[in-house]
Amino acid sequence: MKKILITRKLIKSSEEIAEKIFTVNLNKEDKLLTKDELIKKSENCDGILSSLTEKIDSDVISKLSDKIKIISNFAVGFGNIDIDAARKRNIIVTNTPDVLTDATAEIAILILLGATRRAKEGIEAVKTKNWKWTADFLMGTQLTGSRLGILGMGRIGRAVADRARSFGMKIHYFNRSRLKKDLEKDAIYHDSLKSLLSVSDFFSINCPATNETKHIINKESIKSFPDGAVVSNSARGDMIDDEAMVEALKSGKIYSLGIDVYNGEPNIHPDYLTLPNVFVLPHLGSATKKTRTAMADLAVNNLKDFFQTGKCKNKVN
Repeated sequence: MKKILITRKLIKSSEEIAEKIFTVNLNKEDKLLTKDELIKKSENCDGILSSLTEKIDSDVISKLSDKIKIISNFAVGFGNIDIDAARKRNIIVTNTPDVLTDATAEIAILILLGATRRAKEGIEAVKTKNWKWTADFLMGTQLTGSRLGILGMGRIGRAVADRARSFGMKIHYFNRSRLKKDLEKDAIYHDSLKSLLSVSDFFSINCPATNETKHIINKESIKSFPDGAVVSNSARGDMIDDEAMVEALKSGKIYSLGIDVYNGEPNIHPDYLTLPNVFVLPHLGSATKKTRTAMADLAVNNLKDFFQTGKCKNKVN
């Protein structure tokens, strides 16, 4: 029976499935493992079921046991793993696509609404009981009839677009390549990020994390937004240059920001906590019981398929 390390606590039913298939080294305390602890705990294992909280960089991969043949990442993303370093050591890396699309798209709409309808300020007003209704009390901006720019029209981006259409929004997008008509629907394709930003009254980041997308929203690209744009990020925190965004939020160039992900999680740029026009959630994109269970089961099945067949359809390297 193959042995695996599961680096963080999963839904109980998923751990039970794993224990029927493998000899499992569980992290029962759900403690964030240091690099050295991860290397040591995986010494006698054939595979690792990792979480986004572990940074499995080239240094870690170089020190993994030769027994390790696969890292099954409990996420649709895999920016926490050095894919090239894994490939050089003939270690397969897999992810969990498809199963978290709807849950993440729901959060993308939530942070967009929270940002534009001044939810943070509203919550604080209720807490302090320091408010009274007037005709102009906490007026926000409206989704209906506005243009939504989507960066990344993969599964999640398209799911966000479908939900935004129900608000009467016009969809614009920038992608590595133009979608086929049946996937594009009525969305308008832009062949450059600058072009997309220029028409984005609202803007949703839904692309994968790569070296090219790090700080893709920065001091220079922010200039291309219409004045008073609303920005949301439910993809990865490093897409946004925090200092540039804070400056834009303070100047009014960006009306408001909604984020479910941010640089240095759980640490956060301090201004995001004090600025009234920032709506923040603690990385809840896939946080439904249905989705987290499906993700964990898929991560386990990726390991199972690989050890049984030597292949896995969710291989990313």
